[in-house]
Amino acid sequence: MAFTKENKFTPFNKKIWLSTPTMHGDELVWMRDAFDKNWMSTIGENINEIESEIATKIGCKYAVALSSGTSSLHLAIKLAGVGQGDRVFCSDMTFSATVNPILYEGGIPIFIDTERDTWNMDPNALEKAFCLYPDVKHIVVANLYGTPCKMEEIRKIANKHNATIIEDAAESLGATYKGKQTGILGDIGIISFNGNKIITGSSGGMLLTNDIERANKARKWSTQSRDNAPWYQHEEIGYNYRMSNVIAGVVRGQLPYLEDHIAKKKEIYERYKEGFKGLPVSMNPYDNVNSNPNFWLSCLLIDENAMCKQVRSDQDYCYIKEKGKTCPSEILETLAKYNAEGRPIWKPMHMQPIFRMNGFVTCEGYGRGRTNAYIEGNGLDVGMDIFNRGLCLPSDNKMTEKDQQVIIEIIRACFD
Repeated sequence: MAFTKENKFTPFNKKIWLSTPTMHGDELVWMRDAFDKNWMSTIGENINEIESEIATKIGCKYAVALSSGTSSLHLAIKLAGVGQGDRVFCSDMTFSATVNPILYEGGIPIFIDTERDTWNMDPNALEKAFCLYPDVKHIVVANLYGTPCKMEEIRKIANKHNATIIEDAAESLGATYKGKQTGILGDIGIISFNGNKIITGSSGGMLLTNDIERANKARKWSTQSRDNAPWYQHEEIGYNYRMSNVIAGVVRGQLPYLEDHIAKKKEIYERYKEGFKGLPVSMNPYDNVNSNPNFWLSCLLIDENAMCKQVRSDQDYCYIKEKGKTCPSEILETLAKYNAEGRPIWKPMHMQPIFRMNGFVTCEGYGRGRTNAYIEGNGLDVGMDIFNRGLCLPSDNKMTEKDQQVIIEIIRACFD
């Protein structure tokens, strides 16, 4: 595969993915163990072991193995007491799975704008939000792309307003903030083992807590809220949310390789950072004093003055090629042409059709009704600006250094 004077490349023979599972073989040992012992349902040694191992790794007292990160977040929100009509402050630049469980319980998400230092919830915008909505008692914070949020600042604000923090650490397993693992920085936390996460069970997630009553309630709810009776008896609504012992076997086989996966993801990030030197771009940022991300996805942000004209509708896009400039749409289109997968930055929740009537708060206050665009200098709608100028790069651990170097050259060529 070579770069030519015509700025053309030979497509990759094997697709370079955004992020796929990295399997090792140990997973089959524990899946086979479940099969041999006939523990194929939602009880078994694998579940017990990974709950214990994750709790030890994270540093919490209890971990409850559930069917997905989303189900874990749903039960966390339910445990926190979110009810019909309750407003909930929520990260704006995230995947919709962070937000949907709020609606499952009848809550109303209010989106808090993003800050540039970590691309996570802006503490200053959160403080402003409490001025506008002083009765809010719940905050859902996501650690975007494996980068910890500024939880110390968010915690101070939450404590001042007597609000519960639910930490969505679905993307940040293994990342640390001030020496503590993400997932237990809030009052209740969750992690995910979805197929593209840092380690996987193909599906699955966990609820993390230091409160035994919350842990026991989550376990009961996750198995259809069956009462301790000799027959099927139920006094409250339950869910089919418990993790299977087979999936737990996959996670059990993956867990010993977590640090290795993180190290490889960091190498990918650093190679991109080095390879893009001299271009008008930057990588997704993090606080290198207080936090260690897991580098789940490497992302690129194009400088404002290096953006060609780009327009996006809800489902389509167009751009005008300009010499020396490019845009996320062109880069993603070009990567796809050469059989490599990138992805747009998560489209902020306040821009989603389903949430366009929900509240949105920036550092300046209300983000609706005055403007719907980023304004240089006052920080209004930072999330929209990052979405417009950013993209997720191929970050698969099985990508070779040679493959990554070609991807870097393809992207550099987009600026020609």
